[in-house]
Amino acid sequence: MKELKMIGGYARRYWPRYVLGIVALALVDLMNVYIPQYTGEITDGLRAGTIDMDGVWRLVGWIVLLGAGMAAGRFAWRYFIFGACLTVQKDMRGDLFAHLETLSTRYFNEHKTGDLMAHFTNDLQAVRMLMGPTVVTAFDATVMLVMVLGKMMFYVDLRLTLVAVIPLLLIMYGDYAYGKVMHRKFFAKQRAFSTLTDQVQEAVSGIRVIKAFVQERKELAAFARVNQLNQDKNMDVARTQALFLPLLDLVVGVSGLLTLLYGGYLTIAGEITLGQFEAFNLYIGMLVWPMMAAGECITFISQGMASVKRIQIILDERPEITDGPDTAGIESLRGEINLDGLTFTYPGQEQEALSHVSVHVKRGETLAILGRTGSGKSTLANLLLRLYNTERGMIRVDGHSIGEIPLPVLRRDIAYVPQDSFLFSDTLERNIAFGAEGKTLEDVQEAAKNAHIHDNIMDFPENYQTVVGERGVTLSGGQKQRTSIARALLKDAPILILDDALSAVDTDTEEQILHSLRLNRSGRTTIIIAHRISTIQNADHILVLDDGRAAEYGTHQELMARGGIYRSVYDRQQLEKQLHEEGGAAS
Repeated sequence: MKELKMIGGYARRYWPRYVLGIVALALVDLMNVYIPQYTGEITDGLRAGTIDMDGVWRLVGWIVLLGAGMAAGRFAWRYFIFGACLTVQKDMRGDLFAHLETLSTRYFNEHKTGDLMAHFTNDLQAVRMLMGPTVVTAFDATVMLVMVLGKMMFYVDLRLTLVAVIPLLLIMYGDYAYGKVMHRKFFAKQRAFSTLTDQVQEAVSGIRVIKAFVQERKELAAFARVNQLNQDKNMDVARTQALFLPLLDLVVGVSGLLTLLYGGYLTIAGEITLGQFEAFNLYIGMLVWPMMAAGECITFISQGMASVKRIQIILDERPEITDGPDTAGIESLRGEINLDGLTFTYPGQEQEALSHVSVHVKRGETLAILGRTGSGKSTLANLLLRLYNTERGMIRVDGHSIGEIPLPVLRRDIAYVPQDSFLFSDTLERNIAFGAEGKTLEDVQEAAKNAHIHDNIMDFPENYQTVVGERGVTLSGGQKQRTSIARALLKDAPILILDDALSAVDTDTEEQILHSLRLNRSGRTTIIIAHRISTIQNADHILVLDDGRAAEYGTHQELMARGGIYRSVYDRQQLEKQLHEEGGAAS
């Protein structure tokens, strides 16, 4: 079974800790079974007059020593086994996170953040219980059962032991049925928790939109539904536990009743002593733990294996975007880009996002891409970053098919500013320096100046140590875009892609940023995706996309003279600008 193989691999890393913990646990159990025997010997000795006070104190001393040894042993097995399971949980969390980082964009498009977060919380918690308390419970219950039954049979009476144990055999079948039911119910419980986590994460992330559209009641109702589903699944598990565990108590109670009846008869008949009968009753009490532990162990195993299965599903995922056997030993990029009949369709869709697009960008040139929403502009940027695979030879960088370039080299040497400027909940300095190793604060400030965000940052109370909120929520749209541009400029990569990265800044600031780009990126390739003509009119090449096809291509002057899509967009934007200026003057 794949899940057992996985957790076995983690357990083998720390087998010395588990062995030491199990040895300590076995010694505790061994010491524990002698206490009822010594208690019975004191009772029989005092009743028969064969033991004096020195003998009593000697046996009491042994009981005290056993108690001290048990305390030390319990500390030892907790330290070794629980320490090992916590380390396993840490390793598994690290491996799961590392694996998620390798997965392709498609996976994250198809799986929600809240569901993935649930694996790092509830599922890993269940795995920890499987690798720690379950190991203790299973071993302790088994050893105690064997030792206690041995004492009951050989120190007291075999017949009485058989009578007392017969009802307990019913638990074996109950444990099997209970385990199957609990596995199914806990898997459903974990799925419900994933749905709840995703609902909360999405609502918190979009709280500003919810408030702006006065949708609090609607979101509350949606949350109430998934919250109720989560409660129902948890109650389903709780009901099953509530039914099974009292049945265990009932079976143990029946066993105790039979012990009193038959054991009392054997004592009266003189076949066992009063001390043996007393010890046997203590042993029956000690059997309660293994019986109860059986149900608890099955619960932990069912929950843990359900969670391991959910984690294994993620670990079985394989990225589509990897370095293949044809990857060349390329160490850096220069910046020449060739698109040769680039055609691409997103997985699961029929309509082509890009169709037969051909462009040649020399090193150090600037390519601008213009087009309506959905025309394929961002798709082109994603393909250049190789977030999706294309057919061999359709995209060439420095003469190499993009699939031949090692992914770390390709993405290291391409600086990218996406449409949705993502900032981490960290300081502005760290956000700008993200991905740029060994850069000083002076380097960060220089990049911020080139992105024309430095003055804004210096106005903040903590300057570059200002911590922005989640996803940069405390900054304006323009400030987030300029911070992202500063991050890309600090990287100083041979290729820079700006995907509509100036849409939230005013035209004056836009012109200043573009001027800085022309000065600081001489000899480096730049690709600018934009909707405004003012952003791209000075580019060396301008590609106009329409429904994924290259509708027009040329310089600003050539496209203006052609009188096509580009000219119509230019005229419309000029008219909008004129109307805006007239409206501003009138006000």
